[in-house]
Amino acid sequence: MRRGTKRGLRRFVFSAVCTLLILMIGLAGGFLFLRLESQKNQSKKPDVLFSDYVTNLQKADYESMYGMLDGQSQLNISQEDFIARNKKIYEGIEAENIKADITGVDLKDEEAVVTYQMSLTSLAGEISFSNQAVFKKEKKTGYKLEWNDSMIFPELNKTDKVRVSTDEAQRGSIFDRNGLMLAGKGTASSVGLVPGKMSENSGADVEKLGELLSMSPESIQKKLSAGWVKEDSFVPLKTLKKVDDFQIHADQVSEEDQKNKELQDQLLTIPGVLITDTSVRSYPLGVKGAHLIGYVQNVTSEDLEKHKGEDYLTDSVIGKSGMEGLYEKELKGTNGHTVSITDATGTSKKKLAVRPRTDGADITLTIDSTLQSAIYDAFQEDKSCSVAMNPHTGEILALVSTPSYDDNDFILGMPAEKWDSLNNDERKPLYNRFRQKFAPGSSFKPITAVVGLESGAIDPNEDYGSTGLSWRKDESWGNYYITTLHDSSPLNLENAFIYSNNIYFAKAALKIGYDDFMSGLNKLGFNQDLPFEISVAKSQYSNSDRIETEVQLADSGYGQGQMLVNPIHLAALYTMFTNGGNVIQPVLKAEQNAAPKVWLQGACSADNANLVREDLIKVVSSEHGTGHAIMRSDLTLAGKTGTAEIKASKGDTTGTELGWFSVFTADPDTRTPLLLVSMVEDVKNRGGSGYVVRKDKLILDSYIPVQ
Repeated sequence: MRRGTKRGLRRFVFSAVCTLLILMIGLAGGFLFLRLESQKNQSKKPDVLFSDYVTNLQKADYESMYGMLDGQSQLNISQEDFIARNKKIYEGIEAENIKADITGVDLKDEEAVVTYQMSLTSLAGEISFSNQAVFKKEKKTGYKLEWNDSMIFPELNKTDKVRVSTDEAQRGSIFDRNGLMLAGKGTASSVGLVPGKMSENSGADVEKLGELLSMSPESIQKKLSAGWVKEDSFVPLKTLKKVDDFQIHADQVSEEDQKNKELQDQLLTIPGVLITDTSVRSYPLGVKGAHLIGYVQNVTSEDLEKHKGEDYLTDSVIGKSGMEGLYEKELKGTNGHTVSITDATGTSKKKLAVRPRTDGADITLTIDSTLQSAIYDAFQEDKSCSVAMNPHTGEILALVSTPSYDDNDFILGMPAEKWDSLNNDERKPLYNRFRQKFAPGSSFKPITAVVGLESGAIDPNEDYGSTGLSWRKDESWGNYYITTLHDSSPLNLENAFIYSNNIYFAKAALKIGYDDFMSGLNKLGFNQDLPFEISVAKSQYSNSDRIETEVQLADSGYGQGQMLVNPIHLAALYTMFTNGGNVIQPVLKAEQNAAPKVWLQGACSADNANLVREDLIKVVSSEHGTGHAIMRSDLTLAGKTGTAEIKASKGDTTGTELGWFSVFTADPDTRTPLLLVSMVEDVKNRGGSGYVVRKDKLILDSYIPVQ
């Protein structure tokens, strides 16, 4: 044998011996540790051991709890069953804040009885009880816990169960100012099958049923094969809008309802099909109020995770948009829960905790359904939005966005093709326009006037001089000219309003100057959140943090440039003309005997507010006024039209136009005060802002009949 080989062998033997010694030392150390731990535990007193047990329970360390049980208890229940039993009960009732106070320890020979008071919180409230833990002293291990199910709850036996029953809260309703329901409990038709009544040729029937309900035959068969289904079970398949038979026979039915009636008649020819009433969330205004009221949907796994601990169940609904989403916490209510012990037959032995349900609160809005409907009917074919409010109280009477969608479709189950149609519609029916911001055009001129009057830059009597229908400051503007449709002489503030002269307000903005103009608008809430229940886009005067050029400043004066205004914000600003210069805060939730809230105190002086109001009255009353078409002999109306050009450049002839009209009852003694701001897209070649004036006249005459 070579010398190197011998040397390697000796090294290997030496290494193996060292490893064996280390292993023996480790085992000896482990044995010593376990022995010391055993001796340590053996020396623990019963009260200390009980405290350890409770600590393990608080940490949900059921395995360590099992290790504290005596031999007989471990023979009675396996570790797996022990862990499953405790875990299911404590987690099922959502036990938290587990506490136990020892009230006594009774030592008798080889036995110790620890008396304690335990408390914990559950999803049904607090559970508190007195109990005893018995410890048996074993020779080698010291005291061990004698465990049975009564350690969980004193009345609990091995065959008993701890059950949680839920009493679901009723969702609150939403009403308008006159008590008419906007969202609440309604009735729909549930289409389903009763297996025992199906024909022998059920395959063909299922095929036909699937075709009528836009469901795959496979999905129907899957529902029929669910474990709970019996021969006489009603297996719901789809929910349809309920057809009012009285209206059908009275010929007072829409084309959609007629088709729905025909569909249900066809469904009932299929053996086994049953159509029954079912309760659903209902939105009586439908398309007329969808963007405002919103809708609810069944909670998703994401919702449950996001709202963990907020009492949502797997079959709960949650507000997804509009008022349903905004007032979700108030509307949802709190489910009732009962934690009880039941015996093997399901009979309740004891109620451990009971939390009664609290139904959701009803919400009353300041909305007037009649006005909401009238506005929708007037603009339903347009891409538009309208804001109606009481100019003295700030109460929002209507918020309408068109085109719209039917929020009831989300409740009944919207077919994929209808959802695709809504999303692909170039008119954007899902788009909520009253939350956005738009170029205001000349409807902004009263705001420019206020800023100028307050800064002292505008003298209402000053004649700016006639310049015809186009004007530029000087040659530094190049080929850029400001144009207007109507000239007047003298070109003072009053005539500038009556004829809606862009050149006057461009010059006025230049007189005010960059800093005073921006400062004045900041004081009027620009670049700020509107204090309103619904989150809306912030109004702006520039895409950057300031107005950057002279041309931009001039264009801003008549509501162009980079000026973008939210319609609700604009409506709120118009309230200064009926409230002595104070801007009233818009409100949507009705409160009894609530005083109007001032948002911007002294936004302008009372004199300047009255001056602008009188000029806006003449915009309607003067035969030359751009708003004259809405004039009424029985009402004093004030208003301002606006046409905003939306185009890529000054020379762009393919751009579109937004039409605006803001009108309000100017007499403080008017029995039905109203401020209405409407914006319509694509009014080019349709009469511009005049188109909006005519529509608003229909609404006004409907809401406040001519006396």
